[in-house]
Amino acid sequence: MTKKQRTIKRPVSLQGRGIHTGNDTKITFKPAPPNYGRVFVRVDLEEKPEIPALVEYVVQNDKIDSSRGTSLQKGDVQVHTVEHVLAALVGLEIDNVIIELNANEPPIVDGSAMPFVNKLLEAGIEEQGVDKEYLVIEEPVNFKNERRGVEFVALPTDAYRITLMIDYKNPALGSQHTGLFSLEEEFITEFAPARTFCFLHEIEALADQGLIKGGDIDSAVVIVDRPLNKEEIERLKKKLGVDDDVELGASGILNNKALRFRNEPARHKLLDLIGDLALTGVNIKSQILAARPGHQSNIEFARILRNIYKKQKLTRKFQDISKKGIVFDIDAIKKILPHRYPFLLVDAIIELEPEKRAVGIKNVTVNEPFFQGHFPQRPVMPGVLIVEAMAQVGGILLLNERVDVENKLVYFMGMDNVRFRKVVQPGDQLVMELEMLKNRRTTFKMAGKAYVRGELVCEAEMMAAVVDN
Repeated sequence: MTKKQRTIKRPVSLQGRGIHTGNDTKITFKPAPPNYGRVFVRVDLEEKPEIPALVEYVVQNDKIDSSRGTSLQKGDVQVHTVEHVLAALVGLEIDNVIIELNANEPPIVDGSAMPFVNKLLEAGIEEQGVDKEYLVIEEPVNFKNERRGVEFVALPTDAYRITLMIDYKNPALGSQHTGLFSLEEEFITEFAPARTFCFLHEIEALADQGLIKGGDIDSAVVIVDRPLNKEEIERLKKKLGVDDDVELGASGILNNKALRFRNEPARHKLLDLIGDLALTGVNIKSQILAARPGHQSNIEFARILRNIYKKQKLTRKFQDISKKGIVFDIDAIKKILPHRYPFLLVDAIIELEPEKRAVGIKNVTVNEPFFQGHFPQRPVMPGVLIVEAMAQVGGILLLNERVDVENKLVYFMGMDNVRFRKVVQPGDQLVMELEMLKNRRTTFKMAGKAYVRGELVCEAEMMAAVVDN
């Protein structure tokens, strides 16, 4: 049974300090209509600018290291450390919500997602009668960053599951594992309460960078990984603005703070991953395997998944049946391009990264009408038609989920550096790769290459414009 989109029943608010900026912030969750998504609104600024919770808006902030949290920016407006808020919304399967902030960073509260979960449950959750949208992983997706020792794999499954391992190569923490197999049954009790953590040796450096201005002993689990003398402890207290006593403790946790779970750091990393992958903007059906993840790698993986979803969304828009190895079949292409026989020169699109790259194929047969008059004794495909076939693939490359293609036309404005390397004959299959070079809203520049059996037969650079039909 298909699940329905969900929002909250009434507004609820929570107040506290942002962990890095130290700003006192009020966050208010409000109901939103179907297909609205999760959107941050800075109500403290004129015109109340909005920032959708999508990976396209993730920014590397000059002041806050992206390894310490995820920041969003639209125009000149930013929101920092959004991952715990988003994790709470994903964990409760809330699709549509307005997230108002009167400063640039949500409250850290106790360092977990639980305070947000409690407020959202207080607001109540209701279904909206519209089907949820899903990213469905159909074949394994791999991501690896050897320098950071990070590895992700997304595997096909019919639900959202995550298995995670961390290993800081630090004897104070060691290696930990955890896994979530049901948002509905496990998120609230097993993962939402898991608090953020850091090592004792990191605290002074973070403070010197102007970070953790809103952090205190109660907003994070501090793992003791080096001894401090009394003088160093006093200096640390002063930097953190802490008046109470601070003890290194015998448990390995500052002030002997009790862990909520034996593997609480690993569970919090899984919580962060849920929040960061929320920036795909869609519900995920996949088993995610993550080794040593962090915010930077989470976002890189989210970008990959977001691109897969955008491609799937376009495919579903024009093609009812999924075909392995094909993004658009000929019937879908006829819904996208206005060309018809004898001038439709693309048989299928086999790869597509919307507005970045497209690969199409053209099966060249002896029955092509142009062979009747173009060297009929030794048929050769006219070079101008090879370029036209590439141009048609380029027209599809300009698609995105917002374009109303039924009311648009692509006109080509110019071509440069056209070269014909080899002849194309009946029995050949043209494989045409188009790559976006420049995108200026209504005008575009693309590079095209056509291959037969892996050999380059034609290349060109093309300028095009999208106009109303």
